[in-house]
Amino acid sequence: MISLKGLYETHLAVSNLDRSIDFYRDVVGLELAHVIPERNVAFFWVAGRETSMLGLWSIHSSPLRNRLHIAFQTSLEQLLKSSDYLRSKDITPRDGAGSEIEEPIIFPWMPAASVYFDDPDGHSLEYIALLPDQPRRDIAGTLTFSKWKQIAAGQS
Repeated sequence: MISLKGLYETHLAVSNLDRSIDFYRDVVGLELAHVIPERNVAFFWVAGRETSMLGLWSIHSSPLRNRLHIAFQTSLEQLLKSSDYLRSKDITPRDGAGSEIEEPIIFPWMPAASVYFDDPDGHSLEYIALLPDQPRRDIAGTLTFSKWKQIAAGQS
């Protein structure tokens, strides 16, 4: 079993992304962490990077139309065991786009390591571990954990 630290993130589909960014930043008081314009998505830190995150997706680009997404925070040690654990339960570990993976993926802009999987109703679940490295907003998309380790070691 994977030991959890807590619920790390949730995502909402919104009808007007710009209006929602203004609302969550200016009314709720969340820190805008990252916007991906081509995907019509914005991410906010909730009480800092170490605590939790909120993702807002334009209803027109949201992969969440008929399913929800929940991310459970865990340690990197536990995350590295999660693919084998999930397979032992006949569950396929995936990346955020739904492709099967052999190792965790890395979001360099955070940075965080993740493994996604589906619940029986098709909801997207995720194990996520924050990494101690500096954010790399200059690296677009995601990387494998192996590639991230090479970059972190200066072996790009």
